[in-house]
Amino acid sequence: MIPPELHRILTETVALQQAFLVGGCVRDWLLGIPSKDFDIEVFRVSYGDLGSALAPWGRADTVGRSFGVVKLTTPIGNTYDFTVPRRDSKVAPGHKGFDIEFDPDISLLEASARRDFTINSMLYDPRKKRIIDLHGGGRDLEQRILRHTSPAFSEDPLRVLRGMQFAGRFGLRGTPETIRLCADIHSGFAELAVERVREEWFKWAAKSTVPSAGLKFLAETGWIRHFPEIHALLDTPQDQEWHPEGDVFTHTCHVCDALCEMARWKAGDEASRIVLMLAALAHDFGKPQTTAETIKEGRLRITSPGHAEIGGPLTEQFLNRIDAPQDIIRRVIPLVLNHLVDLQSPTGRMIRRLSRRLEPETIQDLCLVMAADSSGRPPRSPMIPESIVQLESMAQELDLHNQAPKPILLGRHLLPLGIGPGRAMGEMLHAAFEAQLNGDFFTVDEGLQWLGRQTQLPISRELREKSGPPS
Repeated sequence: MIPPELHRILTETVALQQAFLVGGCVRDWLLGIPSKDFDIEVFRVSYGDLGSALAPWGRADTVGRSFGVVKLTTPIGNTYDFTVPRRDSKVAPGHKGFDIEFDPDISLLEASARRDFTINSMLYDPRKKRIIDLHGGGRDLEQRILRHTSPAFSEDPLRVLRGMQFAGRFGLRGTPETIRLCADIHSGFAELAVERVREEWFKWAAKSTVPSAGLKFLAETGWIRHFPEIHALLDTPQDQEWHPEGDVFTHTCHVCDALCEMARWKAGDEASRIVLMLAALAHDFGKPQTTAETIKEGRLRITSPGHAEIGGPLTEQFLNRIDAPQDIIRRVIPLVLNHLVDLQSPTGRMIRRLSRRLEPETIQDLCLVMAADSSGRPPRSPMIPESIVQLESMAQELDLHNQAPKPILLGRHLLPLGIGPGRAMGEMLHAAFEAQLNGDFFTVDEGLQWLGRQTQLPISRELREKSGPPS
């Protein structure tokens, strides 16, 4: 559990004989999850003495002086956060609105009680090699229960969103008492810094194993109302023939769960996992505004025409609300806008234009979102429709499954023709790229011949050869 280097620091430093590993690293160890972050709480030592005690082991920086944090960076580049126990008193709104009093003589029981959930309240004694569990966190973890540790939970409303992402990451369900407490402090959402809200959503999106558990926790606590695009999915009906699982919120939960079971999502980098999970969450944001009953083929049907197009602006609205960076927004929105393209018959022209519309996202990632969409419809068995398989296969043949097409004709190809930089060149290059996407040409030589036909320019073989090789 403990890196050998850290074990030496904790056992060989006299001032650290009352130091305990706390929080997520203990929880993750019990779950068999490798931990990279180690937090150590040190009792019976003042904040000033803590820095001095750590100095022989590396660079001890008092980066969190107001919260009693000393960050130790060892010669081999590892970092560990050491803190002294403290009492927090809520004195003002916001996550900084606490009056903090350091107390190295506080009891283990009182110190651990200030942690948010029981699964995060356990301590590990590196000297006796045992877990100290004063609030039943181990039992709750085994039973997959999310329980607040003490009434102090209500002092920090951000803990509700932490509960959402913990529920999603570890497949937890909130106890009735914790659900009620979270509901009671729903107005505290207004005091949360938007970047803290984003951090919790991104942890949910990148690390969930059962993302639906986080979304259901959000619904049960009433905090889903703070995210109207998600709230609107509740009770929005779907046609039972295509969606036997229930309303749009239920479908979205299943889609998110299906996505995180896919090997390609698991193997992706963190940013890509976030993008794909947010796209799965948002793919049907347009349904509440477009769903209606209609007579089709002689029977009453529920349809949502145009919901993909409506969903694009709603997705942007949600992502801006949680302060997502633009590079994430630019990737998520085209996945939402195009998540129904598998209903079309793929052609070379369609695939070239699709890959262009998706940029900077890819057809490969779109197919993953569409496969999750198709799989999130129990009691139907998870399946990937042949249309999606065919689309991705054709995109691979065109080498467009993970990149958009690049223009074949460039400005340097037009210079030998006497066409210099300016508006005319720009218009020609734009028209040429549109023709390329249509499949009118595939090489520079073919492109110049096309240009000659369109402009009536006398582009001879010699000029074409000067403009560039017939790639």
